[in-house]
Order: sequence, then C-alpha cells, then structure tokens
Amino acid sequence: MSLTSTVSGNAQIVTVNADRIDAAIAIQFKEDMRMETEEGPDRVILDLSSVAFIDSSGLGAIVAAMKQLDDHRRLDLAGLTPMVEKVFRLTRMDTVFKLFASLDDAKAAVSG
Repeated sequence: MSLTSTVSGNAQIVTVNADRIDAAIAIQFKEDMRMETEEGPDRVILDLSSVAFIDSSGLGAIVAAMKQLDDHRRLDLAGLTPMVEKVFRLTRMDTVFKLFASLDDAKAAVSG
C-alpha cells in the first residue's frame, strides 16, 4: 500500500497510490493511514482519484481511518471514480463523509 501525504493550507492531503482498496490491502491501508494522520491539521482529505475499485473491506478500512482521527479532526474524500462513488452512495456512506468530485474542489471548500 502506498500513501503519500502533503499539507496544503489548513488540510493534510493523503493520496492513495493504488488502483484498489480491497480485502488484500485493507489492514495495511488502515495502519498506513494511522501513521500518516497521527498528527496534522484538523482536516484530512483522502485523494482517491487513482482508486478504481473498493470492496466492503476497503470501505471498512476508510471508516476505521476516520474513527482513528481525534474528535476535532475530520476526513473528507476527493476524486472518487464513478465505481468508487457508487459504492459510497449505495452504502449511504455519502452521508458520513463529504465527497468532492476532485482534489481541487475539496481544497477549495471551506473547512468547518
């Protein structure tokens, strides 16, 4: 699992450099996210623009990553491909996370 992280303004951007988040890498993803987001700004943006497929294990790993954040921090999702976005909408996870069409849209959104 390859994640890269940068800070831009008031947000930490974590980019997933993989085309899948599934059962095979869910545990590693969750651990990598914990390490990347231990400290940082109150807002974390997870850039999923390279992810073409996500299964229930991947979805669970993203929810777990959100729950690992301190109470005052939040996790937003950006750049969801149509298939990944469909999974979030079908599971109603779009009511849990703020979804942004692109990383630029997420960065432009007012934090709060």
